Amino acid sequence: MDSTIPIISAVVGLAIGFIIAKFLEKGKASKTIVNARKDALRIIKEAKSEGERLKKDKIFQAKERFLELKAEHEKVILSKEKKIGEAEKRTRDKESQVSSELAKSKKLNDQLEKQIADHAHRTEILEKKQAELDKLHKNQVQQLEVISGLSADEAKEQLSASLKEVAKSDAMAFMQSTMEEAKLTAQQEAKKIIINTIQRIGTEEAVENCVSVFNLESDDVKGRIIGREGRNIRAIEAATGVEIIVDDTPDAIILSCFDSVRREIARLSLHKLVTDGRIHPARIEEVVQKTEKQIEEEIIDIGKRTVIDLGIHGLHPELIKAVGRMKYRSSYGQNLLQHSREVAKLCGVMAAELGVNAKLAKRAGLLHDIGKVPNTEAEVETPHAILGMQWAEKFGEKPDVCNAIGAHHDEIEMNTLIAPIVQVCDAISGARPGARRQVLDSYIQRLKDLEDVAFGFSGVQKAYAIQAGRELRVIVESERVNDDQAAELSFEISQKIQTDMTYPGQVKVTVIRETRAVNVAK
Repeated sequence: MDSTIPIISAVVGLAIGFIIAKFLEKGKASKTIVNARKDALRIIKEAKSEGERLKKDKIFQAKERFLELKAEHEKVILSKEKKIGEAEKRTRDKESQVSSELAKSKKLNDQLEKQIADHAHRTEILEKKQAELDKLHKNQVQQLEVISGLSADEAKEQLSASLKEVAKSDAMAFMQSTMEEAKLTAQQEAKKIIINTIQRIGTEEAVENCVSVFNLESDDVKGRIIGREGRNIRAIEAATGVEIIVDDTPDAIILSCFDSVRREIARLSLHKLVTDGRIHPARIEEVVQKTEKQIEEEIIDIGKRTVIDLGIHGLHPELIKAVGRMKYRSSYGQNLLQHSREVAKLCGVMAAELGVNAKLAKRAGLLHDIGKVPNTEAEVETPHAILGMQWAEKFGEKPDVCNAIGAHHDEIEMNTLIAPIVQVCDAISGARPGARRQVLDSYIQRLKDLEDVAFGFSGVQKAYAIQAGRELRVIVESERVNDDQAAELSFEISQKIQTDMTYPGQVKVTVIRETRAVNVAK
């Protein structure tokens, strides 16, 4: 502030000189000088007052800055003091914790030393007692030697000999019980072996009845049936549900399927394809469809010929079709159509001898097992006698015939004379030697149950049990099931089979998903 005063004075001097010179030039020196002095004094006074004001402002600003720095310094000092206080508190806490731990450790050491001393005292007491016991035992042994007249070694030998005799008798008793248990176990194991053998032989017999041999002119045809990379044989199996086995058998291939209708469709389709020479997937599907229609017509013809041969008239067309389908169905290893024809003839003869209506008896005998050829999967759960009776009622058969069909296995009460005749003739036809075999029927039922399990899942289009029930081949709709869902479906079907069914060995579940793109050029 003091350095600004000389500067102001110099400026004022220069201004006065300039004013004086100017007024001297104009000839107004005296008056101008007076005015200039007044102005100079005024300017000097203003400059001093301004300087004082500036000086006060600077001093005030300096004081404010000093107070700010002082407050900041005090804050820093307070924070440092706080940190120091916290550190001191932590130090005091650690010291108290260490002191408490030391006190605990000292207490534990005192307890341990006390326990060690107690243990040493007990050990000393036990040693004294052991010494006393040894002394008493020695005295007792000496007394026993005197009383018995034997030394300790001689007594040991006699005791060992007696123990050997006891051990020998115990060992003989143990051996005897072990041998008896082994005999019982051997009998059980032998029964298991026999049962397993019977089961395997029964399966082989069932397989033999589920196989057809297709003869070929030469082995060269086998390659055409298989097709490039197996596409032809896969197409045939997918279309018919029949497993085709191509092995080293000369001039023949084997068709394997428990359903004789499918097997016959596959056999006729192969015959047409081999005769025609054009074997490719599109042609295979076309031939299989035509063959299925042909088989349906043949079933109707068989039914018509059967009712004509037996002299039965006025049978409903659906019942005639069911009679024709009996040719491709077996019951306990016995052909169902032949069995029904036998029962019809026996019923006619027996009814004639008893003076009962022979035509109605023959009619009931032919239709008594039509419930074994159901049209839908839901009908499989209904007993075949009740299902056959329901069909007969549906298609207009007389009450006597319906009652005889439903009562031939005592499912309902018999209220006509024809019913016991049908029951007896059914038993006569099935009881003759070699007529039936239980294993085949249960085997076929198991395969049908396998297919029914697959149809219980959504998206399944076809399902075929092949490899004598060792594999279930499932064909799904490609629009409803993708690749990931196909893998999941295979797992779920296998778990369902494992949970709900009883079967020997393993069942392989194969899910096939096929996508086709078909366009027509016009």
